[in-house]
Amino acid sequence: MRLLTGPERRRRWSEADQCRILAAAFAPGATVAAVARQYDVATSLIYKWRRTMRARETGFAELVVAPDERVAVSRPAASPAVIELEVAGKVRLRIPLTTPPTLAGRRW
Repeated sequence: MRLLTGPERRRRWSEADQCRILAAAFAPGATVAAVARQYDVATSLIYKWRRTMRARETGFAELVVAPDERVAVSRPAASPAVIELEVAGKVRLRIPLTTPPTLAGRRW
């Protein structure tokens, strides 16, 4: 615990620090409470930072690109190439490679 004295009693976290803490807090197997204790920050502030990051135009999402052998094997050879996104095993989004980038990247 750090004691803050003087007229300024609140710490100022840089955007780089916020991103580092957010990445640690939402990493697989991590808990927000443990990371909050490690960095001596309130858990509610970590969630606030995440909401703020998500609200920005650039967004806040981690993208992992990995080949999926099941899809490659099960897809017929005649079908067009697609970009396939699967979210938490519940939602699957397929974007044909012929889709214009402005349409594929559009926020709805």
